[in-house]
Amino acid sequence: MKILSLRRTLSFLLILFLTVSVCEAQRYKKSIRNPERDLFGKSLNTKRVKYRESPSVVRAKKKQEANQKKLEKEYDQYVKDQRKRAVEIQSPEVQERMLANRKDTDLKYKEKKKKVIADDKKARKKYR
Repeated sequence: MKILSLRRTLSFLLILFLTVSVCEAQRYKKSIRNPERDLFGKSLNTKRVKYRESPSVVRAKKKQEANQKKLEKEYDQYVKDQRKRAVEIQSPEVQERMLANRKDTDLKYKEKKKKVIADDKKARKKYR
């Protein structure tokens, strides 16, 4: 009975050690996967194909970009005019209050931005 359990234990350990040695054989990843790289120094499949677009496509893209810039400019102007109009249609007291609120928010925004920049500087110094 004792010999049977000893044989089982030894066979189990033998199997365990054999599997570990097989796993260790695949441990190093520096083996070359691409044989072309070993032969020629670099892979042959890495060439990038250069292509040139037709002039009509280039013109269409430029025209589209110009149109997009024009639309953005018009939109910005529209928003600016609407903001002016929103202030103009208010009573003088409300206009003063709106301007004061705008100044307060601008000041708070500047202070917040300064605080964020200062905190970033502290964090940069901490992780140098």
